Amino acid sequence: MINIKNRGLIDFDRNIIMGILNATPDSFYSGSRVEKDNDAIQKRAEKLISEGAEIIDIGGYSSRPGAAEVSEQEELDRVCNATEIVRSAFPEIIISIDTFRSKVAEVSVNSCGADIINDISAGEIDKEMLPTVAKLHVPYILMHSIGKSVAEQQESAKYGSFLDDIFKFFARKLDECRLLGISDVILDPGFGFSKTMEQNYQLLSHLGEFRNFEGCPLLVGVSRKRMAWQVAETTIEESLNATTALHTLALSSGLPMILRVHDVKEAVETVKIVEMYNKTGL
Repeated sequence: MINIKNRGLIDFDRNIIMGILNATPDSFYSGSRVEKDNDAIQKRAEKLISEGAEIIDIGGYSSRPGAAEVSEQEELDRVCNATEIVRSAFPEIIISIDTFRSKVAEVSVNSCGADIINDISAGEIDKEMLPTVAKLHVPYILMHSIGKSVAEQQESAKYGSFLDDIFKFFARKLDECRLLGISDVILDPGFGFSKTMEQNYQLLSHLGEFRNFEGCPLLVGVSRKRMAWQVAETTIEESLNATTALHTLALSSGLPMILRVHDVKEAVETVKIVEMYNKTGL
């Protein structure tokens, strides 16, 4: 169970779909972009919700390799505008904010109606992020990556023992969160960040081991990423089938998870199929 301010306890012990809404001009998949077009923002949110998304993840700063630097004010403008539109049109939907900046996190929650902070840096880029989340009393998505900037996180990292290092990273960061009073933490293994292609697949095959972090829901974000389209020898735009294959593999771990996706309808269908398969005990 995760406590979401003003919404109470939410059961995360099941598979949940998080739909992506990027208020950016340069996120890696064009289908998720809405920029500053208010009508497009509302229509994108409506589509995600109608297809089965229970969380909408709003981002204002692309983390794709080579993306342009975005000022804090521009990110704030993008995120708050989109959040206010979604919150006004769909007051019951859970809204997550994809940011590594503490100021964006603070304003989006206190002034714009956001519920969750989704940080690709685990508080390593902005040292005020964890203390800020603690003050906000909101759930925190803690992603594994290595580096003090978005550019560094995109590079492959050196590990002593790949899986052990990742689990030690989460144990250390969870201790930091607990000491600050952050009690509701969701873990994101960080597919595509600080990892080679082979390491991404090694991590995918060991998702079941995250059950050792009892009380911390798991978020998996593989939608249309390089590990999908490059291995399938296709393109980002044509990588839906490859993404579905990755979602099926992830769900086969048997661990309940949040799937962060660009294509909600197909992800919902995948969850239904895998859940029925697992239910039969075959």
